[in-house]
Amino acid sequence: MEVDELMCLPRLPRVAVCGGTHGNELSGVYLVRELLKVEKKAVEEEEEPVSVMIVLSNPRATQQCHRYVDTDLNRCFTHATLNGPISDTDPYEIIRSRELNALLGPKGSRQAVDLVCDLHNTTANMGMCFITYSDCDWICLHIFRHLQKEIPDIPMRFIHFDVSNKESYSLDSVGKHGFAMEIGPQPHGVVRSNIYTAMKGGVQHMLDWVRLFNSGAIFRGGFVDVFTMVKHIDYPRDSVTHNITAAIHPHLQVRPEMYFYLQCLKTEPSCVEL
Repeated sequence: MEVDELMCLPRLPRVAVCGGTHGNELSGVYLVRELLKVEKKAVEEEEEPVSVMIVLSNPRATQQCHRYVDTDLNRCFTHATLNGPISDTDPYEIIRSRELNALLGPKGSRQAVDLVCDLHNTTANMGMCFITYSDCDWICLHIFRHLQKEIPDIPMRFIHFDVSNKESYSLDSVGKHGFAMEIGPQPHGVVRSNIYTAMKGGVQHMLDWVRLFNSGAIFRGGFVDVFTMVKHIDYPRDSVTHNITAAIHPHLQVRPEMYFYLQCLKTEPSCVEL
C-alpha cells in the first residue's frame, strides 16, 4: 500500500489500559493505581472524549508480588481456553481470564473494547517495545510512530508475533486492536523511577493520539520497522543434565540489541562458559 493513500477507520470510543497481568512487573501496577485516582477526578470534573477503562488484571498475583498464582494469566486468552468447559477446580488465572474476557470482550466480537494496552516490564535492556499479533494494524502502527516522535530519547521497537487470532494468547488480543507495551530494564518486584516515568509518558501519549484520532484528525503515513519473531535461541546446555553451561558475554550483556538478535553479532563471542 502507498503511504499517501487515504484510509478511514472507525473511532476508538472505548480504550482499556491494563496493568498487573504479571503481578511482579510493578510499573504497570503502580501506574494503574495512579490512573484510577486520576480517572475518578476526570469523571467528577468533565467528560472525556474517550472512555478509558483502567484494569488491574491479576489482583491476587499483584498482592503476592508474584508473576502469577497458579498459571501465567498472559497465556490464558486463546479461543480454546476462554471457551472451554468450566470447573470448580480451574486455576485462578483461568477463571480470571474469563472474567476479563467478559469485561473487555468477548474476544473477536463487535462488543469488545476498541483498544487494549497491556503494561509489562522486562529485565532485558530493551527500551520500549510494542508487541502485537499483526504487522498491519494501522491503529497500533500509528500509535507506535506517534510515540517514536514524542519520546525520541527512548529506544523503541515494534515486535510482531505471527499467531492467528484464535491462537493468540495474551490479554491485549481481547480487544479489536491491542498491544503490549513492555519496558525495561527493571528487576521484578521493584519500581525504577525512570522506567515508571517512561511507561507513564507512553500511556499519556497513546491516549493523546486516540483523542486526536477520535476528533477526526488526519495522520500522515510513513514507515515503521517491524521485527518478526523467527526463532528462539537457547543457552548452551549440558547434554545430560540440561543445565545451562554459559552466560551472556560481559561485553554484550547490557547491549539492547542482544534481546533480539544474537546472530547479528557474529564477530564477537556471544557467551562465556560457566
